[in-house]
Amino acid sequence: MTSEIAHFLLFGYDLEEFPGRGYLEAIGSGVAISEDEVVLLCHLCAVEEKDGTLVLVNEFPIVSPSESSRLTKAISPYITDDIHISFVPTRTGDGFLILSGAVSPAVTDSNPIHEDLPLIAVQPIEATPQAHKTAKALNSYLRWAYHTLESHPINRDRRASTLPPLNSLATQRAGKKRDLMCFLEKWGLNGLSISSGPIYWGLCRELGMDVKVVEDSGDPERDLLERLRLAHDAVEYDFVHVHTKVPDKAGHTKNPHHKKEMLEALDRAMDFAVQKIVPHADILLVVTADHSTASVGTMIHTGETVPVTMIGQYPRRDRVTAFNEIDCAQGALGTIRGKELMYLILNFLDRGKLKGLMDTPFDQPYTPGRYQPLIVNGD
Repeated sequence: MTSEIAHFLLFGYDLEEFPGRGYLEAIGSGVAISEDEVVLLCHLCAVEEKDGTLVLVNEFPIVSPSESSRLTKAISPYITDDIHISFVPTRTGDGFLILSGAVSPAVTDSNPIHEDLPLIAVQPIEATPQAHKTAKALNSYLRWAYHTLESHPINRDRRASTLPPLNSLATQRAGKKRDLMCFLEKWGLNGLSISSGPIYWGLCRELGMDVKVVEDSGDPERDLLERLRLAHDAVEYDFVHVHTKVPDKAGHTKNPHHKKEMLEALDRAMDFAVQKIVPHADILLVVTADHSTASVGTMIHTGETVPVTMIGQYPRRDRVTAFNEIDCAQGALGTIRGKELMYLILNFLDRGKLKGLMDTPFDQPYTPGRYQPLIVNGD
């Protein structure tokens, strides 16, 4: 499971409501997106023609800012079948494809992820005219982009220098704005996210949370410590999301010793939470992960359960004394599905509503509800 979907579920939303990473990351990056536009993640890559296909030979070639700027300008804009496609660059070689017209986000990726595999023909996921038209337009654009980039002088120079060409685009994770209930209305909690990365900024802002933008310095202990201090001082909020991507990045290196070092650094930072946050009786501290990233094998993320612990006034104290995937699964919380986490949080905040009581037309799970008081002299 990807980080953005895992967070969406952890925040208590249904998968069917998910807007798509392309849209959320664009919002988090400050790109203006209209309600009827579709956004895809994309990046420059190197491909070779083989048996009539484009085989991915280098997904992330080294590219200079100058090369990236000139190449991305060469492949934007593009218009076909009344669909307008533009490339909006972000980081060097990366960006967003923004589609406008009669478009749908219900299309497949073109990025096979693994090298030595051919790029994927974009196909509709839904049997709608918009999805079919969008898939056709994207395939047309990707073919045109390949021929444009393949003959570009930059790639002739790169080949002469024995560098891989930047001759194609890989696309994935189409998204579009969805109407979502804000986090405060859904859970009765005023939310703040302290996080680094456009995907978390975009997701949390889309859910109506405030966002404290922080950056990764390369010192994971210091970074997490600073975020915990910010959370400790954010007394005007009911729910504070503190995020670090360090364990995930360490897992992707496939070096378990490096991952161990990163976890030890985060453990040291967590001492602040033990000393300064846990003693507050009215605070519930929840520590968990959004997904598992193994240090072995070829999978990007794996499907094992992740550990979770809750410390506060109301959670039961069980016999688990170690925070890891094996021990936590044997604790009093049992195995929790992502969407169940918010209900448990309300429960252990002493804020859960007795099911069946209706103080508002919408059966919200928290109490007191945001109900309409009875006016004495009203009609």
